[in-house]
Amino acid sequence: MTAPNQTSGPAASAVPANGASAPIVERPLTQFKAQPVSLKVNGQEVGPLQVPAGLMMIDLLHEYLDLTGSRLGCGQGICHACVVILDKPDGTSEEIRTCITGANFFDGKSIRTIEGHAQRDEHGEVVALSPIQQKFLEHFSFQCGYCTPGFVNAATVLIERLKRQPVARAKVEETITEALNDHICRCTGYVRYYEAVKEVVLTMPGLVKDAA
Repeated sequence: MTAPNQTSGPAASAVPANGASAPIVERPLTQFKAQPVSLKVNGQEVGPLQVPAGLMMIDLLHEYLDLTGSRLGCGQGICHACVVILDKPDGTSEEIRTCITGANFFDGKSIRTIEGHAQRDEHGEVVALSPIQQKFLEHFSFQCGYCTPGFVNAATVLIERLKRQPVARAKVEETITEALNDHICRCTGYVRYYEAVKEVVLTMPGLVKDAA
């Protein structure tokens, strides 16, 4: 019979008989190798930051840079609420999902987050929204707003692409659908997002061509 408060079984063998402290065993999952990351965020140079290898970019934005506008939704790269815009050296850009992309991937790269779209004064106060942001407001495109940063970034990438390569008028709706198709919204049924982007595409000069 075991006496009260007396340790028995496998755990007991881990305690030295002389009462000395048991040796410390390193747990691999608590040991992180730090790696430096330097990048440009919304036009500002950031870093080098020492971040754990394998840290997701969404966590770097939230925990290191205090940029919490990019939303962590599914955490599996499905809903696209977390996307940022990656600006490439050739002048093109694309969306990157930050919940499944490591922070170290962005070393030496330039990105834009939802915080970088509006115009701000010297005090950092917003003085004008981007055309996409403004139209989303005018069309009451969102309800909870959780997916909105992703939709803003997707629409911005689309508008910038159309400035370089205008779309035929007959293919406007198809083009918008393709650009926003991966983004999930739980509230509005998408219609008002599409309507807002369509208005920007049709009213902003140079985005649409009449010929096929």
